[in-house]
Amino acid sequence: MFRIAMLLSIALAAATACAPLSAGPLVRVDVVDRDSDWTLPRHRHRGDTWIAGRPGHHYAVRLTNTTGQRVLVVLSVDDVNAVTGQTADPSQAGYVLAPWQTTEIIGWRKSLDDVARFVFTDLPDSYAARTGRPDHVGVIGVAAFRERRAVRPPPYPAPPIARAQRSSSAPAAESAMADRSPAPAAQQRIGTGHGSHEHSRVGRTSFVRASGRPAQVTELRYDAPQRLAALGMPVYRDPPHYAGHVRPRAFPGGFVPDPR
Repeated sequence: MFRIAMLLSIALAAATACAPLSAGPLVRVDVVDRDSDWTLPRHRHRGDTWIAGRPGHHYAVRLTNTTGQRVLVVLSVDDVNAVTGQTADPSQAGYVLAPWQTTEIIGWRKSLDDVARFVFTDLPDSYAARTGRPDHVGVIGVAAFRERRAVRPPPYPAPPIARAQRSSSAPAAESAMADRSPAPAAQQRIGTGHGSHEHSRVGRTSFVRASGRPAQVTELRYDAPQRLAALGMPVYRDPPHYAGHVRPRAFPGGFVPDPR
């Protein structure tokens, strides 16, 4: 599993003009069951993207920066900022990923050195419910921001040149159900608990956002396998097992043997 240190953004930047967005997401978001080391499959249902979480299992949110520039990711779990514990808002502090960096957020940040592990648990035992905020339990979301680049003037007056044509690419920020409301809490079976502490070191850095509006908003809904099955989604109750307990792989290693 990935154990790459991340930098914690402590700067909340003023809004500037929004630059054109790339066709793909800035950040890929996956959820990993840490007890089985299994990346949880996604299931589409009525416009939402779902994953099935097993109660009692710890999990991590894996973030992958798909660009060559730094990005800021504000992580919301059950509508609670995973860094500050505030009711989540895109303007808040988050994690800064270096170009092409992949890392895993394994819990609620308690300090620069440790976190309380994310764990799927019964809804009343979720951190959000225990802090009086049960209305949006069952949603993992990220708001990703580009970094504003400083514009340096040329050392000498630039000679006249022909004006280049602008790219015709249109903004295409991923916004999976950004304007949708989650299911009522009464239907939700599980949430994310405040688990045991685990070492997870980060540092501080500054980050100036290119825009006050996120370049990407992604939401993943989750619930117990039984609930997803009841909604008509074909989910595993347990990670798949293979005959002989050997999981097929494309590159298992070794050299070419003689045929039998």
